[in-house]
Amino acid sequence: MELVVARIGRAHGIKGEVTVEVRTDEPEVRLAPGAVLATDPPGTGPLTIETGRVHSGRLLLRFSGVADRSAAEALRNTLLIAEVDPQETPEDPEEYYDHQLIDLDVVTRDGTEVGRITEISHLPYQDLLVVARPGGGEVLIPFVHEIVPEIDLAEQRAVIDPPPGLLEEPPGVDGADGADGADGAEDGRR
Repeated sequence: MELVVARIGRAHGIKGEVTVEVRTDEPEVRLAPGAVLATDPPGTGPLTIETGRVHSGRLLLRFSGVADRSAAEALRNTLLIAEVDPQETPEDPEEYYDHQLIDLDVVTRDGTEVGRITEISHLPYQDLLVVARPGGGEVLIPFVHEIVPEIDLAEQRAVIDPPPGLLEEPPGVDGADGADGADGAEDGRR
């Protein structure tokens, strides 16, 4: 199974190093020197990591055959993909790979159906579960223990304890709040 483990950012310096946005909890394993990674788009790879180091809190990588800034800049926005055994799990029992979470049913503690996880959105400060609602639309659920206290892989479900308002439909979704354009027309505001 293939997993996206990083996205290449901008070039750093003049010797072919690039910054990377890490998308794995195990960068020391997946992004270690000698690792050979597939790429998206496929034409830019595979890439072999020659060196890696942390500079000012950012991971910098240099790839074999990428010797200058121009070659490094040409890799910008390329996704790095590692081949992973689908049965492999993270060492920490509280961590999950994206493929383990995709397609899990999401329910509240009282068993109310919320939807199904379709994607994991990796943001700088936290991850979000993108959940497709049964009636259409989606809801974004912060993937933090306070809101998602239980992941049951055997039962293929995620149990959530949503704070007030998290599962509410945004105003205007059903047109019942005047979102049809009549709001404010009486007093001339648009």
